[in-house]
Parts: sequence; structure tokens; C-alpha cells
Amino acid sequence: MTASLRFLNPGQAARRLGVSAKALRLYEARGLVAPERNAAGWRAYGPEQMQRAADIVALRALGLSLAQVASVLQGEADGLAPALAAHQAALEARVRQLAGTIDQVRGLRTELERGHPPTLDELTRLQHAQPGLGVEFALPWPWGGETFTLRDIRPLNYIVGPLGSGKTRLALRLAEALPGAAFLGLERATDGRAQVRLNADPALRWRVEQTLARLVEEGAWASEALLALLVGLEDEGPAALVIDLVEQGLDSATQQALAAHLRARGPDARPLFLMTRSCAMLELAAVGTDAAILLCPANHSPPTRVLPFPGAPGYEAVVTCLAPPEVRARTEGVIAWRPPQGQDAASGQGLRA
Repeated sequence: MTASLRFLNPGQAARRLGVSAKALRLYEARGLVAPERNAAGWRAYGPEQMQRAADIVALRALGLSLAQVASVLQGEADGLAPALAAHQAALEARVRQLAGTIDQVRGLRTELERGHPPTLDELTRLQHAQPGLGVEFALPWPWGGETFTLRDIRPLNYIVGPLGSGKTRLALRLAEALPGAAFLGLERATDGRAQVRLNADPALRWRVEQTLARLVEEGAWASEALLALLVGLEDEGPAALVIDLVEQGLDSATQQALAAHLRARGPDARPLFLMTRSCAMLELAAVGTDAAILLCPANHSPPTRVLPFPGAPGYEAVVTCLAPPEVRARTEGVIAWRPPQGQDAASGQGLRA
């Protein structure tokens, strides 16, 4: 085997491992892996470096921080107990979900033998997280009280729409209608409540610090905006959480790290509804079966669920609503003004981006 076949450049190594080239550079900076250099001085990953990097990736998948990974690679067991406990809990959650899905399949087979084939809706539900979890309520203005039904709520739900489409009102109404839900507004980083809660709840502080450390390792910036957001995300009280413009105050690297973290929560996680207009937070190619996209159309048709595939109804509309973080930063705070009507005539308020 030639050297060119045995050694990979950083991009090839990252694709083989299923991580980013940035992650490999971070592993190197922490002294966890040491790539060789070719004749031109470029990094090269041979079999030994690839095995070492694969071990790091596997340990990270267990929930270990890079500091904990370093300890394990050195033969130490610090931090393994909570990481293994969390991994066990995630596996048990998957087992519960699989058991429920098996029961559904068994029931469908029984009905099929009786001459009652399953409906398309019943078949597609087999791929959905938390089947049966749903909500129904009257839509607020600008929809005029039309009934909205959302079935098979996923652990991760994105709310998108153009300026003035009503997505903020939909988010508020969801927080009211979902049992035990909480709404996390844009004032989260400035009203001081996040720090008060951290000071009053040591367990919450520990969870926030652990998550913050992991995100920083993945390139996030430890800002007040991120800290306040994590306080809401790590609060175990609400049964569901609705977040207004989740990317507010977060730079591109932080958004990417946070988005990956939220996608990895697992199928048994509590529902999150994230209002966003950032393509870093809502990476369409990364949307899996545990996530859903709710589009508020510009023409004020009722919100609809959009599949994350080119050609699907509403897909292009979703694409036009999203922009890179640097573009979103330039339009932060933009107001879409509409003539007052109904209850808005008294408030005289416009609709936020």
C-alpha cells in the first residue's frame, strides 16, 4: 500500500471519522492526537493517528468532555461515572421508544391480518418521536381564530417565517397551549433572572457549566446570551420549552456548536420549539426524524409542517427565510410594520423579525 493511500489529509480524515476538520485541530491543540507531516509540511493522518482519533470520537459520543477524554486516554477514570450514567439513561430512553414502536407495529400487523390495512398517517408515525403527543388550539391574529392541530410533536421543532408572518405570535400561543410549557423571550440575557436562578440552584448551575464547557470545546463563545439560553435549556422544570429567536446574541461558531448539541439530545428528549431565521441553527441537510419544521407563510395561511427536502411543499419558502449568522446580525431588531387592526389597534405594535 502506498503512502498516499495509507495517510489522509485533515479533510479526508474528518470525513472518515464523521467530525469536522475544526474538531481534529482542537484534538491536536489539546494534545490528544499528533498528526504526522508530509514532505510539504502538511498534516497527515496515518493508521495510528486515525485509531487514536476514532477513540476520541467514540469517547466524545459517550458525553465526555475533552478534559475527561484526556484522563481516560491516560488510564484514569475521573468523570466516567456521570458520563456512563447519562449514556445509560439515553439508551434506556431509546429502548422505551423502540418498545412503543414495536407495540404499534404489532397492532398494525394484527389489523392488517383482519383486512384493515394501515393508513399512510399510521405508517409515517412509526418514524416519529413521541407518537401521540400533540396540541390543538385557536390560532391568534393574523389567522383569526382558525383551529390549528399539531400531532406527533418532535423533540426538536423549528418555527420559521418571513417578516410579519406571525411566527412570534405562534410561538407565544404554543407556549400557552402546551401543558407545562415555558416561553424564553429575548430579554433572557438582560433581565438578570438567569444569574439569580444559577445562584439559587446548585444542580442547575452544575448542568449549565457542564454543557457550557462542552460547547466552548466545540468552538462556542461563552457569552451572557449563551449562558442565559443554557439556563433555560437545562432547567428540568418545564415539560416543553419555546424559545424566541434562539440565535439572538450568538455568533456563527456558537450557533453551529449549539445546533449540533440540540440535535444530539435523542428521541426521548422534551420538546423544544426554536424560532429561528438562521441557517446555522436550522441546517436543513441535518434535520432528522427527531425534528420538524413549522413554516408561517407570508400570505398568512395557517402554519404548516415542511419536510426538509428540496421539492417538498414549502421547502423553498423555508430556504428564503433563512440566512447566515452574519446577515442576521445586520438585520437584528428589524420591525415589520402592519396597519393596526383588532387587538393590535390599541397597542400600535409592529411585528418583529
